[in-house]
Amino acid sequence: MLVLDTNASGFWKKLAAFCAGARPDAAMVRNVAAILEDVRKNGDAAVRKYTRKFDDVEVPPARLRVKAGELAAAKKNCPPKQRAAFAEAIRCVKAFHQKTLPQSWNERNPHGAQVGENFYPLRRVGINVPGGQVPLVSTVIMTTVLAQIAGVPEIAVCTPPDKNGGTHPGLLAALALCGVEEVYRMGGIQAMGALAFGTRTIPAVDKLCGPGNAYTIEAKRQLFGTVGVDLLPGPSEVMVLCDASANARWAALDLLAQAEHGTGKERIYLVCTNAAKLQKIVAEVVRRAPEFAQGNRLPAVLEKGFVAVRAKNLDEAAAVANYVAPEHLELQVKRSALTGLTRQIKTAGAILLGGETPTVLGDFTAGPSHTLPTGRTGRFFSGLRVADFMRRSSIVQYDAESLRKAANVVAAFSALESLPAHGESLTARLGTEALGH
Repeated sequence: MLVLDTNASGFWKKLAAFCAGARPDAAMVRNVAAILEDVRKNGDAAVRKYTRKFDDVEVPPARLRVKAGELAAAKKNCPPKQRAAFAEAIRCVKAFHQKTLPQSWNERNPHGAQVGENFYPLRRVGINVPGGQVPLVSTVIMTTVLAQIAGVPEIAVCTPPDKNGGTHPGLLAALALCGVEEVYRMGGIQAMGALAFGTRTIPAVDKLCGPGNAYTIEAKRQLFGTVGVDLLPGPSEVMVLCDASANARWAALDLLAQAEHGTGKERIYLVCTNAAKLQKIVAEVVRRAPEFAQGNRLPAVLEKGFVAVRAKNLDEAAAVANYVAPEHLELQVKRSALTGLTRQIKTAGAILLGGETPTVLGDFTAGPSHTLPTGRTGRFFSGLRVADFMRRSSIVQYDAESLRKAANVVAAFSALESLPAHGESLTARLGTEALGH
C-alpha cells in the first residue's frame, strides 16, 4: 500500500506514477495484433484455437452459439428469488436510461432554414460480458438493457465458456430476461476480432461495447475504426473520499468490495482530510482483508493497487479526485459538504453521495450503467448510456429565401479558401453570377 500526503514534496508526481499503472507494452500490443489478424483471416477456426489456448476448453462449432432452448430453459428454471432480483435490477436500469433516450428535433436557424438532428439505433452491436467461471449477470443488465431501449435490432453477446465449455445458467437466465437471443461462448481478443471482422458463424457488428481485461481492451483499441467502440473500461476502481465524519467500517468494506473483483489489477483510492480517520480506515481494511481474500487476487490489489492520501482539506481532496477521474467516487463526508463537492468534481464516472450509498448499488441495481471509464479516461469519456447505442444525422433544409441570407457568408468563405465552385454551387441556385469571383 502507498501512503501519500498532498502537502509532501513530489506528491503529484507520485500520484501520477501510481495512476499510470501497467500500460500495454510493445510485446502485448504485437501479440494482440497477431491474434486479431489470425481471426480476420481464419475466422471460426482461429476463435476455437484461442479459446483452447486461453480458456483451456474446447468449444465445438455446434456449441459456439447458445441455443434458443438453452436460454428458454435457463429462464424457466431460474430460482424465484434470483429471478426477482434480476427483474428489479432491470426495472431500475430501464427507469433511469429511458429518461436519457435522445429525441430528434427540428428548428429554424438564423437564416430561416430548417435544421435539426435525427437519432437512429445502431444496426448491430456486440457486447462483451467478462467471466466464464463467475457469471457477471450485472454486466448483462447494465449493457443489453441500454441497447434494447435504443432500439438496436441485433444484439450479439459474447462471454467466455466455463471449464466445461458451457455457460452459467444464471447468466443465461439474465440474458433471456433482457430479451437477448444471440449469445456466443467466446471471450477475450478472439471474441472482439470475431465480432469486428465477422466469421462464417458470426456476422460482423458495427460497434463493440462492454468491459474486459487488459487484453480485451487492447483489442478494442486496435479495432477502433474497423468498428466503433463505446469506451475502454478496464479493471475496477473506487475512490472513497471522506472526512472525520465517515464510518471507518463502511469505508473499508467499500474499498475491499472493489478490490475483490479478482483480476489483481484493480485500483482503490482512499482520500481523507483527517489523519486519524485515515489510519483507522486503513487498519480496518488490513484487518478484514483475509476474510475476502480466498480464491481471488485481493492481496495483490492491497499491496500494489491501494493508495491512501491525506488531504489538508476538501478542496485538496477534490483536486485529487479530479486528477484521478475514478470510475466510482464515494463522498463519505458531512451532509452539508456534499453539494459543493459534487459541483467541484467533474471527472468521476459515477458519484455516490453520502455514507449510505455504497458503490455496490451502482454495480448492481441503482440505475446508471456500471460500465464506466477507468484508468483516468474519465477526463474525456463518460459511462455507458443509451446514446452510445445510437448515431445521429444532422438535418438541413434551405429554401430560396434562406439561401439568399446565407449567400454572403458562403461567398466570403469560398473566396478566402480559394474554392470557387463552392461559391457558385449556391449562386447558381439563386440565378445570379458567382459572388466574389
